[in-house]
Amino acid sequence: YGLKVVVVPRNRPNLRLDRGHHLHRDAASKWAAVADAVRTVREGEGMRPILVGTRSVGDSEAVAAALLAIGIDCHILNARQDAEEAEIIAVAGQLGSVTVATNMAGRGTDIELSKEAHAAGGLHVILTAFHETSRIDRQLEGRAGRQGDPGSTQAITAIDDELYTLFALQATKAIVASAKSWPIEGRTANMLRRWAQGAAERRHAAIRRQTELSEERLEKTMAFSGRV
Repeated sequence: YGLKVVVVPRNRPNLRLDRGHHLHRDAASKWAAVADAVRTVREGEGMRPILVGTRSVGDSEAVAAALLAIGIDCHILNARQDAEEAEIIAVAGQLGSVTVATNMAGRGTDIELSKEAHAAGGLHVILTAFHETSRIDRQLEGRAGRQGDPGSTQAITAIDDELYTLFALQATKAIVASAKSWPIEGRTANMLRRWAQGAAERRHAAIRRQTELSEERLEKTMAFSGRV
């Protein structure tokens, strides 16, 4: 809308570490990789608390099933646990806690770390799919490293994720055709994300502009009634 934007500086330095983006060949490979990443952090990093973010209730249950298959219990935070939401969030920052949440669940609530979890390295956040706007991804990543706390993030996605197939289909086909091994990391994976999110945001901007124009036409049509 052509409005000016002011960036507000952080209250404390950001200690959050980004462990990159791993792009897998399909959903099954992605869920297995997510479960393996959870196990690696638990076993190799002092049972740090982990938050796994998903786009849908179905995805949250797929992650929970993959974790259960390797013997890891988790708390699921989605539209089906409204009554227990506060209780689940209250323990999400404890050592050994694994929480699987949809992007809407628990938003706006800090996950408070225990002293032991803080000393172990803080909350580790795993993104399992990118959203059509990067703002929502940043909100999920921002659950870790709050107010100067330590923390880390990583992204584990699949080439058949909805964002890619809807907004970067030709790019995904080209990547599949040229891929020599999986998962794909680095520049190629990040390029696909930027391309797909850019296309999605342009489409949404066009829709918003069309809505604005429709409202302007309606206002002109109704102008004969005068302003209140």
